[in-house]
Amino acid sequence: MRILTLPALFAGLILLTACGAENKNAVDKPTSETSNTSQQATTAETESRPGVAEQPPAGKLPDGVRPTAYRLDLTLDPREDTFHGQVEIDIEVDNATDHIWMHGNNIDVAEIKGIVPSEGNKEVPAHYRQMLDSGVVRVDFAGGIPAGKITLRIQYSAPFDKNLAGLFKVEEKGDAYALAKSESIQARRFLPGFDEPGLKATYDISLTIPKGYKAISNGPESERVDAGNGMEKVTFSQTRPMPTYLLSLAVGPFDMVERPAIPANKYRKEPLPLRGFARKGRGKDMAYVLDKTPEMLRIFEEQLQRPYPFRKLDIIAAPQWPSGATELSAAITYREQRILVEGDEPAPGLRLALLGVHAHEIAHMWFGNLVTPPWWDDLWLKEGFSTWGTPLALTIMEPDGGHDLNAAVRAISAMQLDSLASTRAIREPITDNNNIRNAYDAITYSKSLGVIHMVDEYFGADTFRPALGRYIETFADGVADSPDFYKVIGDETNSPQLTEAFRTFVEQKGVPLLTVTLDCNSEGAAKVRVKQERYKPLGSPIADTNQQWSIPFCMRGNDGLQQCEFLTDSQQAIDISDGTCPTWVMPNANGSGYYRFAMDEKNWQALLAQFEGLTPTERLAMIDSAFAAFETGALKPEILLEVVRLSATSDKRQVVEAPLGYLAKYSDHYLDDGTAGNWRAFLKKLYAKKAQTLADASDSESKLLRSRLLGFLALEAQDQDIRKQLQQQAEQFTGFGDERNPKALDSDLYESALTVAIQDSGKDFLDHLIKMRGELDDPLFENASANAIGRVTDPSQLDTIHSLALGDSMGAREAFGLIQNALAEPALQARNWQWLTDNFAAVVNKIPEQWRRNTPRFAANFCDQQSLKQVQMLFTQQQKLVPGYERALDQTEEGINLCMALKDRGQELIGSLK
Repeated sequence: MRILTLPALFAGLILLTACGAENKNAVDKPTSETSNTSQQATTAETESRPGVAEQPPAGKLPDGVRPTAYRLDLTLDPREDTFHGQVEIDIEVDNATDHIWMHGNNIDVAEIKGIVPSEGNKEVPAHYRQMLDSGVVRVDFAGGIPAGKITLRIQYSAPFDKNLAGLFKVEEKGDAYALAKSESIQARRFLPGFDEPGLKATYDISLTIPKGYKAISNGPESERVDAGNGMEKVTFSQTRPMPTYLLSLAVGPFDMVERPAIPANKYRKEPLPLRGFARKGRGKDMAYVLDKTPEMLRIFEEQLQRPYPFRKLDIIAAPQWPSGATELSAAITYREQRILVEGDEPAPGLRLALLGVHAHEIAHMWFGNLVTPPWWDDLWLKEGFSTWGTPLALTIMEPDGGHDLNAAVRAISAMQLDSLASTRAIREPITDNNNIRNAYDAITYSKSLGVIHMVDEYFGADTFRPALGRYIETFADGVADSPDFYKVIGDETNSPQLTEAFRTFVEQKGVPLLTVTLDCNSEGAAKVRVKQERYKPLGSPIADTNQQWSIPFCMRGNDGLQQCEFLTDSQQAIDISDGTCPTWVMPNANGSGYYRFAMDEKNWQALLAQFEGLTPTERLAMIDSAFAAFETGALKPEILLEVVRLSATSDKRQVVEAPLGYLAKYSDHYLDDGTAGNWRAFLKKLYAKKAQTLADASDSESKLLRSRLLGFLALEAQDQDIRKQLQQQAEQFTGFGDERNPKALDSDLYESALTVAIQDSGKDFLDHLIKMRGELDDPLFENASANAIGRVTDPSQLDTIHSLALGDSMGAREAFGLIQNALAEPALQARNWQWLTDNFAAVVNKIPEQWRRNTPRFAANFCDQQSLKQVQMLFTQQQKLVPGYERALDQTEEGINLCMALKDRGQELIGSLK
């Protein structure tokens, strides 16, 4: 079963600009355009006017203007189409000026003025003009403003967004809710201000809302008073300094679940209020996540030796949310399907995902919220460390939960993206607002996890983690970039090698490939010779540039002793510690190194003979390196197949699952009528018996593995017995042809079982499933059923699913999943692509706005030259609709070319089973 990960997509923003006179408090009301050259056109327009020659900043705002405090007073009624209010922003201006740059996107400013405290609160008329489609605004002051402290007072209104961006509204079961998704640059859609991570300020917030509605923001609620006309005003306490992207505003008829305060402890002196919020009727399903929160929070406080930094903690299950979760300060917000749990215990897969996302977001309260990167090129300092901190906390909570293996799988998964020429470094310059969301990828999250883990393992927790605590303490309530991080870590550990390892992995793209050779014939002690270079698969355009890293390298052999060396040269010889030649060597001891290794056939065979004696993380590293070597042409198919067979015998879920993604890729692209039977028989032999032996298991890992294997066998191996089993379960669960049995299917099998039923139960089941989507109040089912519907194989059903994807009954995220799955289904791929091409503007308008930049990835499963040309043609014609698409297109094009380049090897592997 292919797991299709939905990447967070950046939006196509609308150019808004107009001309206006320099009258008192004049405000330009924006008009819409959709030109991709809007920045250049607008710049030319402004430069043609006397006195307006400065080009609008496409990325960071100019230095010299800093906000220190916001006072925000809004009227938010989710039942309406717009909201309105006023914001006062205290700013510090370094030099006298007649204008400043700030942010605002599609905001209707009714009045704006500057107030100068040093001149008796003198009011200075101002002129507000949006200059770029990314929300860059120029404010001109009549007569100018002096250096020093200034207050901006802005009265404005704006529409609620209906595409999950900025301050958006959604309707669920007849009720309307308003929520703010501020990250990365969406706060400017509902708040004129300084929408950059490094520009932190305090917030005093008041919201006028319908009487009886709940209101949530970053500070504790301090007052609620009647405001007349069926409204009431809610005031919140002032926040700590924070950036705009962490701003929380949520209003609606939420259920509120209040728990006892989390007790004070050694690090936090006051009890911490804990509450959960869910849409009406779903508050009871917050119990599981709220139960897990106190222990999780305590572990982070103890491990970081720093208190939770805020005065309360709210957990919000949003009816709709563009990402899985967002770490809004003291008001962590999740898409409800990630954390709502019906009953006492979630299905194993849901449980694992819930714990992982919740730990990640809690870690953010320190990494990102308390200490914030000044700009998006240092996103890894918040996302990477939160990703790394997640398995550390969960392993303390559940020592036998396999969280360390999950982390290893995630780090290894990043190497696939990092193997592309078109990949990015963890840290690289971002000069355009339209490219910010491209940094939210596996490189920032999972590669950072792997690199941090490698450094922590090599230098030791006792060395690295206290230095990390000092970093947090040093920059609390402020900002820190990578050089700041390197300096504190280097000063605290007194280890130049540690900081050099970080620099070379953070600031260079690509995966190191270490070719390891045993040298037992040279004079003197036996040696291991290591050559480092950048990994590149068959067909890769990566150039040979003698790229090098400073690599913490550890190996072990048959003596069981681990030997470590810091690799800094392109070729390096390591003396074996006891002088004797090992019969085998594992070049990635403990599997903690972020690199791949290559060896000759003799050493591969010797290592495979030791498979049972390797640790689970070493097995994972070996499996990844074996597939990587095969895809360079350096490993025989017979050896790779033995790696797959051995992995299938493991008692660890993650090791058994490690080859499945590769095997699915080969099944999709390299089978033909002559080889399909043998290949699918091989897959059944590997995994069907394994799945059967797990049928009566009661532990979570075994249950989850069985669900994954059943899905894989049904969809990739085409096991007809398992397909029939899943089809029957899906029909029983949905009540197709009989009374509904809600216990027939757990959520871990939703997608695979519903997909089989969609393909095997006929058109009547599709109609029935669409009907059930409107009746079952189950967010997991809603998402899984949309993905399954995309996998139809009957051409007569295409009109139905295409209409559903663009219709009002399907949410934006679910529509994206349906379309993505439709284009992954080989049977109707060409026809679905033609539909996408014919309806591209409608699709872009339907899907979440911040995901639009990644529309080229709809073609990620193509593997032929004609399809590649069609993808290139579509985005040549339609690029104006999807700003920031370039990286996704580059990576999709490269992926298609690599898939074609691997065809001979893939067919050789499958053919070797005859």
